[in-house]
Amino acid sequence: MNIGIAGAGLVGRVLALNLLQRGHTVKLFDEDTAYGDKAAGITAAGMLAVFAELESAESVIFDHGNRSIALWPALLEQIGIADAYQQEGSIITAHPQDYNELDHFIDTLKSKVEKASEIKLLDRQALTQLEPDLEQHAKAFFIPHEGQVDAQRFMKASSDYLLAHPDVTWHEETKVTHISEGTITVGDESKTFDWVFDSRGLGAQDDISDLRGVRGEVFWLDAPEVNISRPTRMLHPRYKIYIVPRPNHRYVIGATEIESEDKSPMSVRSSLELLSAVYSMHSGFAEARIVNMLTNCRPALRDNLPKIEHASKMTRINGLYRHGYLLAPAVVEEALNGGVYQ
Repeated sequence: MNIGIAGAGLVGRVLALNLLQRGHTVKLFDEDTAYGDKAAGITAAGMLAVFAELESAESVIFDHGNRSIALWPALLEQIGIADAYQQEGSIITAHPQDYNELDHFIDTLKSKVEKASEIKLLDRQALTQLEPDLEQHAKAFFIPHEGQVDAQRFMKASSDYLLAHPDVTWHEETKVTHISEGTITVGDESKTFDWVFDSRGLGAQDDISDLRGVRGEVFWLDAPEVNISRPTRMLHPRYKIYIVPRPNHRYVIGATEIESEDKSPMSVRSSLELLSAVYSMHSGFAEARIVNMLTNCRPALRDNLPKIEHASKMTRINGLYRHGYLLAPAVVEEALNGGVYQ
């Protein structure tokens, strides 16, 4: 089938990869460049935090997250970066004055799903054996089965793969003005397909009334004095900072979640809070170099859950909120299995 995809961010790319595996021809339309310079998917840390998100999420996030964890390796192998996947668990810790909040956090997870009973309490000795660079912390929890996808490598490699594929046409820097049954309209020109997908994220606000943006902010730090190998969180009364390792001592640092569609540069307040918190996690971050400061907005619906809508010759996928990498493969699989384009 000849299939059109409006929106070539994270969901659009996962869609395209799946559709190519099924033998279809794909045309991508996006107002961004082919390398996703403005996409939320390139800002993301790529955490597969299937347990840690349970505190404030529904069980559907846990179920879809586990399915995505199973699907990611094949997708990454398809585009030649199998080593961009890590599933060696994650760590959650806190400062001593916040241990009560840490215990409450873990108790909440264990009350929601039986498998959370696998979460392990670590004292200083056990934590040091697992992550020697976190030896200053006396208490932490280890969450097995969690991990990460190197989001930046995925975006780059998927661009390379799709641009080179003979069954893909990519219309970059092209704004879609309307989507209807089997039709994608660009300006005054309508293009007809056997089926179309709308995965534009916030670009679909004219068609989805309760769609909103949720701002996120991250640092990329090069920290040669730090050797943390797993995604690590620190709980705090005001925020939950995360540290996600990349090759060559690079770390993606974030925490903020702001109800705003503002994509302007990071504020002084956010910068100070994030950098102070990461320094308190590991003193080696004091000499880290700030490589990048990024802000972006994730598309969310009123209930913060993803939504799939099928119509005649058309499917909409939206609302992955801050769970993009955790949910995208499973949500795309569900959308494809519910259509006629097998």
